Amino acid sequence: MGNLVYTSGMGHREGDVEAQIRGTLKRLEETLKEAGTDFQHVVKATVYLTDLEDRAKYLNKIWGETFGDHRPSRTCVEVGLGSIAVEIELVATLPG
Repeated sequence: MGNLVYTSGMGHREGDVEAQIRGTLKRLEETLKEAGTDFQHVVKATVYLTDLEDRAKYLNKIWGETFGDHRPSRTCVEVGLGSIAVEIELVATLPG
């Protein structure tokens, strides 16, 4: 929409919670690249976790590795997701 890219919520079914977070972010990275943008242009993230304690255990560390000094607005919500531990949706701007 305009200069914004909205991703659908994405998850990753394989591995433990850490592997699912990493796999989800890898899928999102590929989606953003296809749309002509990247993580450095993300302005908003919504993270759905089946256990909010996973935010401190896994998400915050992986988030820092992924986004570096760039800190988009982020909301984390605990929800029932069925067979996955995490789902993430992003809003990013297009560069330029």
